[in-house]
Amino acid sequence: MIPEAPTTMAEQVALGNPSYVWRAGQDRRLNLIRRYVDLEGARVLDIGCGIGTYVKKLDQVSGVAYGVDVDPARVRKGEGGTLSVAVSERLPFASASFDMVLLNEVIEHVKDDAETLREACRVSRPGGHVIIYAPNRLYPFETHGVYLGKRYVFGNIPLVNYLPDPLRGRLVPHARAYTARGLRRIVDGLDADVIVHTQVYPGFDNIVARSGALGGLLKAVFYRLENTFMRAFGLSHFMVLQTREQPHG
Repeated sequence: MIPEAPTTMAEQVALGNPSYVWRAGQDRRLNLIRRYVDLEGARVLDIGCGIGTYVKKLDQVSGVAYGVDVDPARVRKGEGGTLSVAVSERLPFASASFDMVLLNEVIEHVKDDAETLREACRVSRPGGHVIIYAPNRLYPFETHGVYLGKRYVFGNIPLVNYLPDPLRGRLVPHARAYTARGLRRIVDGLDADVIVHTQVYPGFDNIVARSGALGGLLKAVFYRLENTFMRAFGLSHFMVLQTREQPHG
C-alpha cells in the first residue's frame, strides 16, 4: 500500500527536511562512510531518501543505488538511482538484497525506529553494513524546531535536548533525539554487530556560505574535538553495523 502524501503542516514537519543539495557537509558524511565500507560495485539502499540527493551520489560511486521515502511528492521530484515510495518498517525488498543500507537522519522521524532498523538489517546481506546517522541528545541545540502550544517555531533551539523526556516530548513531538546508551539499546537486539559508534559535528555549510573565514574556523575547532571526549556533544551519532548470518535466510 502506497502511503498518502502529507497534507498538514504537522505531517510535513514530522517528516523532516531532506538534503536538497550536495555540499561539503554531505561529502564529509560520505567520506566517513567510505572509511569503513567499500562502496565500489556495491548495491546500496538509502532509507528516507527524500528527493534522492544521496542516492544520486551513491549511484555514481557504487553503480547500483536505490532509495525509498514515505512521501510520494519527494520521490516524484527525485533523480538518479531508483526511487520508490515505501514505509521503512515494511521495505519492498527481499532479504539480503543490499551490501549497504543508509539511514541518514531518518530514524528520529519514523513511526517505529526499532522495526525500521530490523528491516534495514533484514535487507542487508550477511557481512553487509547498515549506516546510521541520528540526532544526538547531548548536542546543545534542537535542530528540528519546537512547538509552543500549537505554534511551530523553526530553527536551532538551545538546550531543549537537556530537558526531561516529558517536557522535551511536548516541545518536540515530531522528532526523537538519542543518547548513546539509548541508541545502543535499540541496536542490541539486531542481527548485527556495532563496528563503529561515535559522534560528529555539523558541516557548517550555511555558515561557510555567509563567511568562509568563520566557517573555516568552526570546522578547524570542532572537527578536532571529534578526536577528544568532546565528540560526545556532536550534532549526530554515527554508527556502523555489520550484519550477521540471518536466521530467515
